[in-house]
Amino acid sequence: MSKQQLNLPSNWHGIAFRVRYQENDPMGVVYHTNYLNWFELGRTEMIRDLGFRYRDMEQAGVLLPLIDASLAYGRPARYDDRVAVYTRIVNFSRLRIDYEYRIHLLTDDDLSVGDASAAGTRPIFTADDELPGEPLTSGSTRHVWVNREFAPIRLDKVLPSLYDALVRSLQD
Repeated sequence: MSKQQLNLPSNWHGIAFRVRYQENDPMGVVYHTNYLNWFELGRTEMIRDLGFRYRDMEQAGVLLPLIDASLAYGRPARYDDRVAVYTRIVNFSRLRIDYEYRIHLLTDDDLSVGDASAAGTRPIFTADDELPGEPLTSGSTRHVWVNREFAPIRLDKVLPSLYDALVRSLQD
C-alpha cells in the first residue's frame, strides 16, 4: 500500500451533540479533558460510518490504544451548547492510524451535522468543504493497532475487512 493510492487526509466525518452540565468546570466552560472524550466519540462514529463498530473490532481481538494526543484550545464550549466533532484520518498504515479533529459550535437551527442520537447516515465533508459552525478546538491523536496482549499487529492480517474498509474510504 503506497500513499499515492490513498487520499490523505480523508474526508471529514461529523457528529453533533449538546454539552452536558457535568462536562463543565466551576468556570462554566467545558473541562479540558472532555475534549479527548469527544475525540473518541468522533473516532467511534467515523468507524461506525464505515460499517464497523468498535465493539466488534475489540471482540475480534483488535485494540487501538492512544499513543499521542495534541489539543489546541480556541474558544471554550459551555453547557447546553450544540457542538460538532469533525474527524478525519491523516495517516494510515497496517500498523498505525492518526486522526485530526475539529470541534465547532453550531447554532440550534444548523442541522447540517447529524446528532449522535439520530439514526441513519451522517454527512461527510471533503477537505475543500467549509465545516459548519464556529471553530472552537482542534487536535490530533495517534494510535497503534495491537492485540489483547498489547503486542503490535498488522491490521490487514488480523482484521482484513476493517483494513479494506479504511483503505476504500481513503480511495473515495
